[in-house]
Formats: sequence, structure tokens, C-alpha cells
Amino acid sequence: MVNNLIQNKISIMIGGEAGAGITRSGSLFCKACMRGGYHVFGTIDYQSLIRGGHNFYIARIDIEEVHSQNDSVDLLLALNKETIRLHINEIVAGGGLVYDGEEFPLNVEELKRNDIKLYSLPMRQIIKELAGVRIMRNTIALGAAIGLINYDLEIMEDVIRDTFRAKIAESNIKALRRGYDYAKEHYEADFDYQLNTKLSRKSKILLTGNEAVGLGALRAGCKFYAAYPMTPATGVLHFLAPLDRQYNMIVVHAESEIAAINMVAGASYAGARAMTATSGGGFSLMSEGLGMLGMTETPAVIMIAQRPGPSTGLPTYTGQGDLRFAIHASQGEFPRLVIAPGDIEECFYKTIEAFNLADKYQIPAILITDKYLAESHQSIEPFSQARIEIDRGHMITKITNYGEEEYRRHAFIEKGISLRATPGTNGIIVRTNADEHDETGYTTEDATIARKMMDKRFKKLDFLIKELQKYETTKLYGESKADATILGWGSTKGPIREALKLLNQENMNINYLQIIYLAPFPTKNVLNVLKTVEQTIVVENNKTSQLSSLIKEHTLTKVDHKILKYDGRPFNPLELTKQILDVL
Repeated sequence: MVNNLIQNKISIMIGGEAGAGITRSGSLFCKACMRGGYHVFGTIDYQSLIRGGHNFYIARIDIEEVHSQNDSVDLLLALNKETIRLHINEIVAGGGLVYDGEEFPLNVEELKRNDIKLYSLPMRQIIKELAGVRIMRNTIALGAAIGLINYDLEIMEDVIRDTFRAKIAESNIKALRRGYDYAKEHYEADFDYQLNTKLSRKSKILLTGNEAVGLGALRAGCKFYAAYPMTPATGVLHFLAPLDRQYNMIVVHAESEIAAINMVAGASYAGARAMTATSGGGFSLMSEGLGMLGMTETPAVIMIAQRPGPSTGLPTYTGQGDLRFAIHASQGEFPRLVIAPGDIEECFYKTIEAFNLADKYQIPAILITDKYLAESHQSIEPFSQARIEIDRGHMITKITNYGEEEYRRHAFIEKGISLRATPGTNGIIVRTNADEHDETGYTTEDATIARKMMDKRFKKLDFLIKELQKYETTKLYGESKADATILGWGSTKGPIREALKLLNQENMNINYLQIIYLAPFPTKNVLNVLKTVEQTIVVENNKTSQLSSLIKEHTLTKVDHKILKYDGRPFNPLELTKQILDVL
């Protein structure tokens, strides 16, 4: 019998070898719980191996809004013995372990733990009886988990039907039911964690950061996307590729990152909204093309999904080591935007902002994410159409007679933003040049013109900075006046917000300033917060605390404390809370 019910919240991990369907099963479980009215967050951990290697997915389910994974696991679904060996100590006291007791028998002495509940499940035997395949173990384990937590099986069945073709869906539903029935028959009312299925069900969507960026690109009117696959940015390519005809766009799997950036430059020059996405290594190859965008004043959106480096580094893990690189990449100097969304919702809206501002100021806009944000799932409210505006900037799309004066693509004007036209516009010739050029686009080495053209390009920044005062370049969480302020950017947002909840329970007066726009840096907003606080703490997933150096560069203020994590893994809330308390 259940003695100490823990209702409406649970952290479940499913683990096994690569190819065992770990990500799919975890995301399906998250979606089923979301449909039942819960807030969910799920993240995947996998190794950089074609075959083999250990994968695991952590799904956190709660009646309250959640922003990251937990530090511990309440129920572990182990599809192989290695999963138990690696994660046995992450299970909370009173938690549970689902495993195939016939394939790998266990005992308390072997586990060296007697405070968890063991739920043996004959997965291999069930597959044999169903004439199924080995990968169906994940579905059987999910069925058992749903039975243990007393969740609504029909919701999961509906999710499976919506995900797979009819024949595959029905075979998986049979496996799901077998796992569910076995758990109900042998372990009824034995597990302390229960999910209520009578919650108020609000309409939510479940997305990864990559999918949200892809949706943002579609809504912004992106008509050309070219990329070379590189973890963890490949998800954007996979998301957009099957939608190209439906949205009348071109999606290209380029032969290299160099080709991708040049294709994007050409498409944008021709008038299409264009985008690419890559990781640090691919962005290195794109850097010369990025400079061409800057020199020719051609707008484009580039997403960098960071992973640890240098070189290949940890290709399937997360990091924030490319911030300075994004701000300074390519030879020479030219204005650019660098925007760092911190959650799934921001991935969508900030992508649209990137397209609008890139077009309006005729500059490249860089979205900087990372593996943790790009590939984690989170339930969010549906996007609001009222928040979306499309701005193509100062652009000629149709003209019958430009007049006797020759069209000057790079004309010197007050704001530095020359009238942009697309090739083929009647009556004009659109010239530009990757060499320094005059107003008409012809190559020049004249010192006076070179200086004026550089000043023209940078003049845009003055007006961009003023316009960004109307944008949400920073966000403050917590009281406006606090004893200490946490500063962060990008995907550290989720763990920081969870840590704030824990700190509030300790009666700590701490707030959190999220910096979303890194270039141009929102100096005024950051200074307004820094001048009201006694202590500052920067939280980052890198070794050198690149945000700290940016803050010092732009505000002449040195942060008091730095909490840095650079092992490829994201922060966990409890771990981060303890570190914050230690430095204060």
C-alpha cells in the first residue's frame, strides 16, 4: 500500500543504449503528461557515437511551471544494466527502478541500496509473445511507468496514434498495454508517486528550442534555408525540410558550411529572407562569409547552437564558450546583432526579431543557443499572433522609374541605411561588392571613401541602439531591489529560475537579470540593476566567464562572484542553489 503519497510531480529517467528509442519515448511521455494538464520539461543526454554508447532522457512533470530538470530521479526505467550502474545513486530514497529481471536479475546486495523499490518487468518475454522487436522495450517500460503512477493510459495511447502510422501505432499500443497491465497486476498501489488525471487541461504545445527557432523562421517569412548538418543545430534542418513545399520555401542540405553561408548570402541579395544554423566548428568555416554579409550590407540570420570546444570538443554536449566568437567573428569590423534566447518561447519570438532587425538595418543577426536549449523539450502556451510583426525595412520591391539618377545601393544617407533593392527591379541595376566599394557598389581603394563607408555602416548602430530601448533586451526576475543579483544569458535561465524558487524558500532576497541581447550590449539596462545591488553573481557554462568580461567592458563594473560549469552538462537547480549560497 502507498503510505506517503507524492502527488502531481515526478522526475522520470529512461536510459539505454543508443538506438533504443530513448529520446522518442521520453518526449512521448512528456507530451502525454502535458495533455493531462501538467507542465513538463525533458532533456536528452547522448554520446557522440554512431552505434552504442549510453543515452538517457530525464522528464520532469509538475503541476507548477517547470524550467529545467531536477537533480534527482524518482523513477528510473532501465533498458539495460549499464543504466542501473550509472544512475542507481541518482534515485531518491523511496523511488523506483523498472528493469527486466529476467534479462539482468538484481538484488539489494548488488545494488548496495535497500531504500528503493524494484519493479521487475519481463520485457523480453512480452516482446516474444507479441512477435515484436527489441526496440519496443521502451514502450513496455512506459506502460509500466504509467501503471505505477496511476496515470491515464488512454492519453498515452492517443499520443502514440498521433505520432506513428496506424500499423506501427497499434503494435506499440499493444506493448504499452502489456507493460501497464503487468504493473497493475503485480505492483498495484505500491509506488508513492501518483499523477492525477482530473486536472484542468489547458492548451499547450511541446517543442524543442530548435523546433521553436524553425517555427519562428517560418512565421517571419523565411524563404530560403541552407545548412550542413552539425549537432546540435541539425534539428532545425530536420524540422524545416519536410515543410518546404507547404510554406513555399527552399530548404537545402548544403555540401559544407562555407557553401551554406554563401547560398544564404545569395538568396538574401536576391530579396528572400534567408537563414542558416550550425555549431561552433561550422561557424568557424562561415566566418569569411559572415564578413561578406557585413561588407555588402546583406541581411541574414545565423543560428549558432553551441557545444563545448575547442575543435570537436564534446560534440553532443552543451556549453557557452562561443559568445565572444559570435560577437567578434570574421576579419575587420562591421555591425551585427547577437541575440541569446533563454527558453523555448524566446527561441520563437527572438527569431522573428532577428529577421526584422537584420532586414531593417541590413546587417547579419546571430541567434546564439546551445545543445541544452536546442534539444530539450518544454511545454509552453501557444504563440500569440498579436505579438508578431513583420518589418522588411527600407526596401524597394516594385518600381517603374527610379529617375535619371543612377541607383546607389550603398548611398550615404543620414541613418547609414541605404535604400535596398532586389536584382531584377525594373529600371535599376543592383551592384554590391565584397571589396570596399563606393556608393554604387564599384570597387574603390580611395582613402576618403573607405573611411566614409566604414562610418556609414557603423552609423546604423546609433539608431539600432536607440530602437532596442523599445525591445526586451533584458529581463529581471524577482524584486527590483535585492541583496544580490544573478546575471546570466542563454540556457542557464531555466536552472537559475528553479534555483530562485529554492532560494526564496531560504528567505534570500536575490533577483536574476537575464541578458538577451549581447551585441549591441544593453549597457543602460544592466547598469540600472547593478547600481541597486550589493553583490553580483554571474552564472555561465564556460571556463572564462565571457559575460563577466562583457559586463566589465561595457559598464566598467567587476562582478563579485562567478559560478562556472564547463563539463558539457547543464546546471542542476539544487547544485546551483548550493553554489550561490556558498559564495554569499
